[in-house]
Amino acid sequence: MVESKVGTEVRHRLPVRKLFAASVGNALEWFDWTIYATFSIYFATAFFPAGNDLLAQINTFATYALAFFFRPLGGLLLGRFADVRGRKPAMILTITLMAGGSIVIAILPTFQQVGWLAPILLLIARIAQGLSLGGEVSNASAYLGEIAPPKWRGRYSSFFYISTGSAVLLASVLGFVLARTMDKAAMSSYGWRIPFLLGGVLGIVGLWLRRSLSETEQFEQNKGRAQRVRRPLLTTLREHPKAVGQLVGITMLSTLCYYTFFSALTPFAVKTRHANDVDVFLALSIGTALFVALQYPYGALSDRIGRKPQLFAWSAATAILIVPLSALVKPGLGNLLVVFCVGLGLYAALSSLAPAIMSELFPTELRGLGIGAWYNLTVAVFGGTAPLVISTLSAAGASILFFWYVAAGALIAFLVLLTLPETKGTELR
Repeated sequence: MVESKVGTEVRHRLPVRKLFAASVGNALEWFDWTIYATFSIYFATAFFPAGNDLLAQINTFATYALAFFFRPLGGLLLGRFADVRGRKPAMILTITLMAGGSIVIAILPTFQQVGWLAPILLLIARIAQGLSLGGEVSNASAYLGEIAPPKWRGRYSSFFYISTGSAVLLASVLGFVLARTMDKAAMSSYGWRIPFLLGGVLGIVGLWLRRSLSETEQFEQNKGRAQRVRRPLLTTLREHPKAVGQLVGITMLSTLCYYTFFSALTPFAVKTRHANDVDVFLALSIGTALFVALQYPYGALSDRIGRKPQLFAWSAATAILIVPLSALVKPGLGNLLVVFCVGLGLYAALSSLAPAIMSELFPTELRGLGIGAWYNLTVAVFGGTAPLVISTLSAAGASILFFWYVAAGALIAFLVLLTLPETKGTELR
């Protein structure tokens, strides 16, 4: 990090190389995780019995949801590992697990070739990725929060979802390109394997970049205290119950927004509302590009005006607009652009400062585990089930209930935010 004096002011210069090295690994993690949902419309029948496409889709999303419930375990184990052994070794471990799972999925035999062994192997690979991502989110968030100066934590925080959004953008652009250049038979036969193989190969690059990171001073100063903590999960509930409740309330809506727009809407639009898959991928790509572009401006804004004004605007607007937006999920590129651009533009107000918010809730000796366990438990319950819930409701002819469900989550988040203290510019504990 470099600072230079201009007159009497000290101008802060972002440590771009360090931020990039930390965030690119996270980008690869999310690329691998996202392509499972994005390309599920093509490979669902590869791993489950043919003859009922809707049932195969539901089974595929059930595997998706089940893997989510290993995220809290990953957050607990790898979060504690990061609190005791360091952020850097924990982040190296998570990217290794994720890339390995992606390569396994890319080369898996189909149901037609090996029967029920195919979905079993798919589930094992997804469990490895679930454990990995459970530790990744908490440790990358803690790392970015701990290396940031207090007055710049929102800006540093924004790099987390710049990387995440870029990964999802890559996945959606890849889907768009493959859908345009390959017919559906080829996509269902082997085309869906390409992004999984690419994710595994790129994981090697992410691993190399993360090896160059230095450990945070916050960890070095507090690792002794972390090692002395007994029953750390119980300690978060006993000593920081308000922080746990606030994290759960904010994360509930955050994960519903994320998995609605980045995962659930793609198969819902194609399979249920009969939208053209090329239009869906293009609209998602444009919406995601907007999402990425808004991260740093929103992060900087939170450093100036505070965290709470942005969070109130995000939750209130989501509560009001999500049901009307759902009516536009139908054939037509213009309709789909409105849905993805408005939805992801709103979500960027929260995502840009989410790592800062989470890092500010817990002290350093509990930060990795506190975020990892409670964030990932909430994501498993609400995010991991989102594609399954919308698919099941759609099969029952009641898809609108899903969007009312998201609106209810937005109202709950708004009420939780009333209890959140303003943390702009504060020192981490």
